[in-house]
Amino acid sequence: MRPGGGTDNGGAPLVCNPGWGPLAGLPGNPLMWVLILSEVVVFAAFFAAFAWARAGEPEVFEASRQLLNPLLGGLNTLILLTSGLFAALALEAVAVGGVRRCRQWLLAAMVLGLVFAVIKVVEYADKLGAGLTPESNTFFTFYYLLTGFHFAHVVFGLVLLALVVWRPRMTHVETGTAFWHMVDLVWVLLYPLIYLLR
Repeated sequence: MRPGGGTDNGGAPLVCNPGWGPLAGLPGNPLMWVLILSEVVVFAAFFAAFAWARAGEPEVFEASRQLLNPLLGGLNTLILLTSGLFAALALEAVAVGGVRRCRQWLLAAMVLGLVFAVIKVVEYADKLGAGLTPESNTFFTFYYLLTGFHFAHVVFGLVLLALVVWRPRMTHVETGTAFWHMVDLVWVLLYPLIYLLR
């Protein structure tokens, strides 16, 4: 059972958020899970649209993909996964009363999130400097749309983690790290789709 749970007088486990149906047993604020599930659906629709467009223009998509830097994308994948690990360690720390340690892990996660963002901005600048814009072709329309939408979620996640550092209560940490893990998951799916898929 997760920290912060418990049992009633009859020994039955207490749900985290009674009255929220299937979301009742999830950690953190149920509204955040509504947002996360909604965003996952949106990203899934984008992924499906990308796959559909790629099937229609395979040569354009393959030629354009080769203009990307998979090493930078792979580095950013490693950075974001490590950041997610730090967020998980922050949750473990606050669960045992280690508020200071929780803040330290969250700050470490944020630093790596900022490094991810800087690398992505450098990559955007390189592509735009080479004349590769969202109007160049269908691939780059999707490239900027998908990675830009994810980038916006990284920025929102960093703001959320900053608020959690300010008030690192258990529910806040659960809520913030849940969103951050969603950001991780989306990038883990986005990276091979954009950078590696032939």
